[in-house]
Amino acid sequence: MEQYEPDSLSSAQLAAMRRSLRNGRASLTRRSLMRASAGGALALGGLGTLSACGIPAAKNTAGVSSEDHSAKEKQINFSNWTEYMDVDDSEKHHPTLDEFAKRTGIKVKYTEDINDNVEFFGKLKPQLAAGQDTGRDLICVTDWLAARLIRFGWVQKLNASNLPHAYANLSQQFRTPDWDPGRAYSYPWTGISTVIAYNKKALDGVEVKSLSDMLDNPKLKGRIGLLSEMRDSIGMTLLDMGKDPAKFTDDDFDAAIARLQKAVDQGQIRRFTGNDYTSDLTKGDLAACVAWAGDVVQLKADSPDVDFVIPESGYLTSTDNLLVPNKARHKTNAERLIDYYYEPGPAAQLAAYINYVCPVDGVKAELAKIDESAADNPLIIPDAAMAAKSHSFRSLSTKEETAYEEKFAKLTGA
Repeated sequence: MEQYEPDSLSSAQLAAMRRSLRNGRASLTRRSLMRASAGGALALGGLGTLSACGIPAAKNTAGVSSEDHSAKEKQINFSNWTEYMDVDDSEKHHPTLDEFAKRTGIKVKYTEDINDNVEFFGKLKPQLAAGQDTGRDLICVTDWLAARLIRFGWVQKLNASNLPHAYANLSQQFRTPDWDPGRAYSYPWTGISTVIAYNKKALDGVEVKSLSDMLDNPKLKGRIGLLSEMRDSIGMTLLDMGKDPAKFTDDDFDAAIARLQKAVDQGQIRRFTGNDYTSDLTKGDLAACVAWAGDVVQLKADSPDVDFVIPESGYLTSTDNLLVPNKARHKTNAERLIDYYYEPGPAAQLAAYINYVCPVDGVKAELAKIDESAADNPLIIPDAAMAAKSHSFRSLSTKEETAYEEKFAKLTGA
């Protein structure tokens, strides 16, 4: 395991985090705005916790666990993102969690306290670095942070005997990330696909089937959008250039930056956005853009002009992942909850509500009973052809992440 060393964040990394907090996946989702279930803007004050000042270097905490109290304490403390769990019409109950408690007798204390990966990491790392209990048995974080936690030895290896459904039903495209081969420490909660979305009316007959179509056609000048998240925009550019985002070099990255810089200089790209691209796309101010599939599912339901395309070169997929932190008191209970969400029934209920890629094989028939259109939507249940085009952005070292974010920040003007 890699030894954790306190480090500070570069200005480019801080800028990237602020973009994420303002309008990336960390911002209020479209569904939350519609339901007005959790009002208020996210504060940037948490950024102050990101510095490691005052936090001692970690002890050798790899594999640290505590006595498992699952048998006597029928509970789980589960931290997740906002709007990432099914709710009933009263918006007071989570049906799948209630069913789990009824079936097992295990009560889940469910807390929506993850607004941003780095902000959340800032909350946990003092305890994790010191080998202390975080007060959480199960957390849900994006793949790059999951990779970091595994490298530092701050999460526990999962007991496969408690995960029969998860082991059997995990979709093939999510089985072997480079940061956790074989899923020894993590299981996906959802997949997050990055695709090309477009407004048919705004295109006015112009064909867009690839990133090159967006970047090179002068008829689309000033009406193209890319994402302000580095991995998404650079990953899609690498694919368009025939490079594998899982294996690229520094030179490949620089070539992708140069490709996008040319489009910026020519005025082809309107702007780099978080999920605030949705309003521009619906209005037609953006004719086409790099987009997150979860947004596209919602936009298509409301606007007949909005659609998407999967380029022949492929698309980017990341994951939000379930992990058990070191010193968690209820590891076995947490593993039972992970496994529960890999049963087709609960997985279908969750997918029908959150509209992200379901990582569970065999869920389509169950989802069709709830929402036939969702079951037929490849952005929620990828078919074999779409799954085959899925690619992941490789893990980055701290040095690489700093250098790449600085170059991307210069490109985007952040």
